[in-house]
Amino acid sequence: MTATVSKHATGAHVATGRARRPVDYVWAAARISIGWVFLWAFLDKTFGWGFATPAAKAWINGGSPTTGFLKGTGENALGGLFTALAGQVWVDWLFMLGLLGVGTALVLGVGTRIAAVAGTVMLVLMWAAELPLTTNPFMDEHIIYAIVLIGLALANAGATLGLGNLRIVRENAWLR
Repeated sequence: MTATVSKHATGAHVATGRARRPVDYVWAAARISIGWVFLWAFLDKTFGWGFATPAAKAWINGGSPTTGFLKGTGENALGGLFTALAGQVWVDWLFMLGLLGVGTALVLGVGTRIAAVAGTVMLVLMWAAELPLTTNPFMDEHIIYAIVLIGLALANAGATLGLGNLRIVRENAWLR
């Protein structure tokens, strides 16, 4: 099999029909897995399927998807700021659209770069809301996920097991 590879501005190679390497599948699995984490959070908070959100507190039943987490930050370093945001309709909408958008983009493998930026912003804000951390001076799962999201974008992870290898995506960098 002949591989056709082009080099773009970052110096990384973009596959256009080349055989996949094992690492491509690892990145694809990470992309789909983290995408599912975001998408599941959206679904559970929307419908209250009883995992993290009981039905009575579901968004469709009038619950606020941000209140529980943000109200619990009152004693933290930035608690005043985040507690004031809890339950704000615009915050709920931004948060839920972020979960849905990032989750869908990652699962499908399209818009991975945009999803990486948006997801990283969301994760860093959640990390900041929890400061100071109780189990580590600065590192927690929010930062780890953010690092992986950046890696997904840099690795062009949407091109394996996703729609990121479609011609329209390859030809439009903002869709990668």
